[in-house]
Formats: sequence, C-alpha cells, structure tokens
Amino acid sequence: MKTVQDYIRTIPDFPHAGILFRDVTTLFGDPRGFRMAVDQMLHPFTGQRIDKVAGLEARGFILGGAVAHQLGVGFVPIRKKGKLPWKTIEQDYALEYGTATVEVHEDAIAPGERVLLIDDLIATGGTAEAGIKLIQRLQGEVVACSFVIDLPDLGGRKLLENMGMTVHALCTFDGH
Repeated sequence: MKTVQDYIRTIPDFPHAGILFRDVTTLFGDPRGFRMAVDQMLHPFTGQRIDKVAGLEARGFILGGAVAHQLGVGFVPIRKKGKLPWKTIEQDYALEYGTATVEVHEDAIAPGERVLLIDDLIATGGTAEAGIKLIQRLQGEVVACSFVIDLPDLGGRKLLENMGMTVHALCTFDGH
C-alpha cells in the first residue's frame, strides 16, 4: 500500500547544487495521493472547532483550500508582500541570506477565530512562524500547523513547537 511519501518526487541539485528538492506536484497530480494527503492533514482535527484554514503561498493554497472545503470553513491566503489587493498587515521573516515579508488582509481573521495553518513543507520554519504571528496579531488562535513534509534536520518543527504550537506532518525526509 502506497503512502503519501511514495507520491513525492525528489529532484537532486534543485534549485542549487547539493539540495534535494521534494516535489509535491507529483502528489497533487495523482487523485489518490492528493486525496490521501488532504484526508490525513485534516484527520487529527476532526471534531475540533476550526473557523478558518490559512495557507502559506503558494503550495499551501492548494492544500489549504482543499482542507477548508472538506471542513466547510473559510480559507485565508498568507501571501508574499504586495500580492493582496486590500489593507494588510505584514510580518518579516529570516531567509538564509536576508529577509522576506508575508502579508494577510487585516480583516481576514476575526478575534477569537480558531485557525489551522497549512503548507506543503516545514524546513527552517521561518515562513510558518511569520504566518503564526500574523494570525495572532489579528487575535486569532492557531489550533495547529499541518504540513505534508517535515525536514527535521532544518529545525522548523522544533522552532514552532518552542512557540507552543502543535505540529502535524505526514512524512519526513532526512537532509535538506
């Protein structure tokens, strides 16, 4: 029986030499694999009150939209700076070299709403940390963070757990 991990393609030396890129487009392109991933991402939260699903740009939109649909709740995109058309709040996060910024509409989450944060992969955790801070600044409560892939060698899961977050990942890959 195949697992979610079996549907993920590994591409060596992309985007740089020495990097093993975990390509989830092969997971998304297979109806059984995609359904399995969506079902397993929402399963731990069945029966819990979730008001919104927030997805991190860009693959988090694909997964988050599907999970939100299954839960019957709204979806909130957390995007790179300058991509949202209305009033936003923003949060910087560290990259390997420099910083980047993500934004969310200032009315996307009402105070007290319970939010499930979703992305395809947790690596260093910087983008997810920024997403959590945006949700919290809007006075939302992050129920948990759910990912398809965890790269534990990069420490992102520990970063989020040290923030008090519940982290759920469907599979892990060693290395980068």
